[in-house]
Amino acid sequence: MPNITLSIPPGVYEKMKKHKEVKWSEVARKAIIEYLEKLEEGELEVSSEELLEELGEDFVKDLESIPDEKFEEYYKKAREAEWKRLKSFMTRTY
Repeated sequence: MPNITLSIPPGVYEKMKKHKEVKWSEVARKAIIEYLEKLEEGELEVSSEELLEELGEDFVKDLESIPDEKFEEYYKKAREAEWKRLKSFMTRTY
């Protein structure tokens, strides 16, 4: 199973340390699965602003620190990858 790293505010971490009986990775895993299910069922529409707020200030600062040239490069790569994905999907379904 792949691993991910989460950043949380120090105050939340201190509270989590007080509850060593809780398997926090399981709590996070279940929350992510539930969130994905809601997204896939169309129950959850998230605006860019809401998503950035949920991801936190550190993420926003990291995002803002990306130079425009790098952002443009990443965007072009993502656009090309999405085009290839759609093209292969369209080829398979017709």
